[in-house]
Amino acid sequence: MNKPAEEKQFVAAPAPNEEVVKPPRARVEDAVDNDETPAEKLERKRDYLEGFLQKKPENLGAGEPGGELYEAVVAALKEIYDPEIPVNIYDLGLIYGVEITDEADAIITMTLTTPHCPVAESMPGEVELRASSVPGIRDAEVSLVWDPPWGPDKMSDEARLELGML
Repeated sequence: MNKPAEEKQFVAAPAPNEEVVKPPRARVEDAVDNDETPAEKLERKRDYLEGFLQKKPENLGAGEPGGELYEAVVAALKEIYDPEIPVNIYDLGLIYGVEITDEADAIITMTLTTPHCPVAESMPGEVELRASSVPGIRDAEVSLVWDPPWGPDKMSDEARLELGML
C-alpha cells in the first residue's frame, strides 16, 4: 500500500534542497504607537495607578471590608504592637478576621505567635479594649484560636520588610 508522495502523513524537517519560507519577524515598531515619549507614558501610568489606588468601592456598608467602621477597627488594631517583635499585630498576621455585625459589634478572630507567649493573657483583652473604643462600635468580642497555627507566612510584606525578611 504505497501512497503517492503528495500525501504526507507526518511533518518532518524540510529536505536540504527544499526552499523554506519563513514568516516575517515581528518588530516593536509595528506594535507600538510612537506618538508618546517615555516620560509621557510613565506620567499617564502614574496618574492611572494613583486614581485606581484612591478609588473607594461604592455602596459599601460601614461594617464591610473597605467600609469606614471596618477600616477604623483595623486602624485601631494596627496600633497594638507585639512586645517581642517591633511590628503591629495586624501586619504580623495575628489577626485572622475582623467582622462587624449589623448591631455594630466587632468580632475579632486572632492568634498569638505561640501558646506560651508572655502576653497570652493580656493581648486578647487589649485587642478587645482597642476595638471597643472605636467610635461607632457598640461592643467587641475576641476569639483566640490556635488553628491554623501562626507562621511567618502570615505576615504582610510591610512586616517582612520591617524585620529584614525581604
